[in-house]
Amino acid sequence: MDTTEPSTANWETYLVTQESVSEGRSTLEIVREAIAGGIDVVQLREKGTDAQWRYDLGLELRELTAEAGVDLIVNDRVDIADAVDADGVHVGQSDLPVAVARDLLGPEAIVGCSAATIEQACEAEAAGADYLGVGTIYGTTSKDVAEYKDGVGPERVAEITDAVSIPVVGIGGITAENAGPVVEAGAVGVSVISEITAAPEPRAATESLATAVETAKSVGDGDTTG
Repeated sequence: MDTTEPSTANWETYLVTQESVSEGRSTLEIVREAIAGGIDVVQLREKGTDAQWRYDLGLELRELTAEAGVDLIVNDRVDIADAVDADGVHVGQSDLPVAVARDLLGPEAIVGCSAATIEQACEAEAAGADYLGVGTIYGTTSKDVAEYKDGVGPERVAEITDAVSIPVVGIGGITAENAGPVVEAGAVGVSVISEITAAPEPRAATESLATAVETAKSVGDGDTTG
């Protein structure tokens, strides 16, 4: 695994890959464009594909992201994260526990965890998570989501960021138009699938998302100094 210090506190734009919503383009093409647009981290997700396919794609993504200095995270699969030398793994509430992922990948790896409640967030932090993916913020159509965690809103981000000390990334239904309140609520950044992957121009979409996050952060800074 990469031995550099985790950079999660600086993640403003976080792309989760899913070729099935890419309008016929390859994930590699989307990621290249997102990197050109300034993406901070890429998560290899690709639900509905087999392990061999994800492994092969992961090797190619690792080459792209390493050259660009962009973090690569693998969704769920600790074995694939290790095999492709990713920077870390992101686990959900029904995946391997955070502590187990940490034991398998080592102390230098980035381990993220999905959390929809304060209890889940605090448990993940106590188990050693480096960051949290909180949501779904505005609801999502990308996968089946339990009602209790669908559309929790920026308010949940505020509650969780008050309760933990590790970085929080907002996920679920986020666009350049609605990212601001998520960041103003305390998230360091936002994670998206369709906003970039399904966009006619993924590079421009990435740039717009980054601008929205940076604008929200500058507004927050202004509030504290004014």
